[in-house]
Amino acid sequence: MAGAADGLRSEAADTAHISMSVADPTAWATAMNNLGIVPMGLTGQHLLSDSVCLPGFDPGLGIMTGITPINPMMAGISLVPPPPVPLELPIIKEIIHCKSCTLFPQNPNLPPPSTRERPPGCKTVFVGGLPENATEEIIREVFDQCGEITAIRKSKKNFCHIRFTEEFMVDKAIYLSGYRMRIGSSTDKKDSGRLHVDFAQARDDFYEWECMQRLLAREERHRRKIEEERLRPPSPPPIMHFSEHEAGLLAEKLKDDSKFTEAIAVLVTWIDRGEVNRRSANHFYSMVQSANSHVRRLMNEKAIHEEEMELAKERFRDSLSGILTQFEQIVAVFAAATRQRAWDHFSKAQRKNIDIWRKQCEELRNAHSEELMGIRREEEMEMSEDESEENPNKKIKMNDSALAAQAYALKEENDSLRWQLDAYRNEVELLKQEQGKACRTEEDHTKEHQLHFLQQTMQGMQQQLVELQGDLQRKESELEHAREEQRCMEVKLIALKEKGINGCTGQVLHRDKEKNAEKHVQGPLKSEKEALLLGIISTFLHVHPFGANIEYLWSYIQRLDAKVSASEIETLMLRLPHMFKQEFTGVGATLEKRWIFCGFEGINTV
Repeated sequence: MAGAADGLRSEAADTAHISMSVADPTAWATAMNNLGIVPMGLTGQHLLSDSVCLPGFDPGLGIMTGITPINPMMAGISLVPPPPVPLELPIIKEIIHCKSCTLFPQNPNLPPPSTRERPPGCKTVFVGGLPENATEEIIREVFDQCGEITAIRKSKKNFCHIRFTEEFMVDKAIYLSGYRMRIGSSTDKKDSGRLHVDFAQARDDFYEWECMQRLLAREERHRRKIEEERLRPPSPPPIMHFSEHEAGLLAEKLKDDSKFTEAIAVLVTWIDRGEVNRRSANHFYSMVQSANSHVRRLMNEKAIHEEEMELAKERFRDSLSGILTQFEQIVAVFAAATRQRAWDHFSKAQRKNIDIWRKQCEELRNAHSEELMGIRREEEMEMSEDESEENPNKKIKMNDSALAAQAYALKEENDSLRWQLDAYRNEVELLKQEQGKACRTEEDHTKEHQLHFLQQTMQGMQQQLVELQGDLQRKESELEHAREEQRCMEVKLIALKEKGINGCTGQVLHRDKEKNAEKHVQGPLKSEKEALLLGIISTFLHVHPFGANIEYLWSYIQRLDAKVSASEIETLMLRLPHMFKQEFTGVGATLEKRWIFCGFEGINTV
């Protein structure tokens, strides 16, 4: 009777549970009491989040109303847990109703069930904690909602292995881990059990995974091979073999400018293959002649490109001159603004800004001026190199190179003799040491003779070394003299170019060699500009009694006229040796060449 009463109470409790809402704490307590579990921490919160439930789902609908409740394990409803939520809010599962059994979730306050590491390609799950009365049909009914099942291997020890067709179905089955399964409405221990679902390692799964990996690897290799073939440069076209017909076609291609590159490659290949013989020599000679005919065309193209480059240089030089002119105008504006009449009306901040702008503009102006002067110097050097073929400087340079070569040879010979002398000295020292150790015998006499001979040889080599050093000094003095003559020649040529007497160069040089008096070309002033420059230079050098170098003098004159170059100032002073002279000051590294005004001394000599 007591058992019947308990059964009636359990059935009544089940009826009350089915007709009540899942979110009701009373229903949860009744279900836990039926399963023999003491409920803990009941707060009355929802057992399932809104993300899992369908819109408009009413958990109060039960079997007693005639409408089957919506099961979240049904096909089409994702059983994968919702997106990660904060750790403070654990995922709460809901009761799942099946035809033959009911699944109750574990207490949300308990830790989630643990799982092993997932094997690669896992499609099989281990299900433990099954009720003893659970059949294969009941297991299939519960897990069939996770996906299509391939096989179920059930054991007699309340566990089984379930294999699905796809890997993602395993995740849905793992979601059921921790649920307590009750068959029907029975409270017998054989009809209830706590499910433990975990990943299982199966050979079939691992084999299929390896096959899939090999397939992916083959696809990857195929894709890489296609990519490499796409990026590989195209192979050169095959070269045909030599024949008279092909030789005639190739000769026609060699005459065509557009096909010349392709044809010349074929011709080189034929010659490298050894196709040239007595029979085909005439054909190859005509083809080589055709290739040589393109030299004139290439030279013409080169000349055209050089003309274009010269035009581009001219345009660049003109543009740079225009920029420099504008810089000069801006500097003039700043100079006018800094005068006392306008400067007093500006504020202190405005004066500071104007001063900064003026300095920046002057720096840029000087930089552009230096660049333009460098271009002009390069042009003058190119013109002098073109004219050097007719000047005697070429012979002087050749003599300088010959003298330098001879000096280098003498140095090498001097070094070799010095090394031989050191070797002989070492031998003499060794002989002396052996002589001190041994007794006076016949061998000692021979060693003395050898020592005497070596000493004579060493003295002769020392005399030869002294003679070579004297020759080396003479050659160096000749080289220095030749260089000095070369510098004098260049100064004279520059002075002659300024006068425009290029036709009389030979006569002036011949007269200078005969007289050997003045080293610089003299001449009167040409224009009013030179007279002004002469007055400014004379005044500047008169104020500096110890003289000034050409860079200091040029930097001063450039403030007055930026178009004046240092070479023009130096040429003007060279033409007037009775007014200006050069002196060297300093010693060693501080040696410096300065110009001094000597007009008061030179007026008596003139």
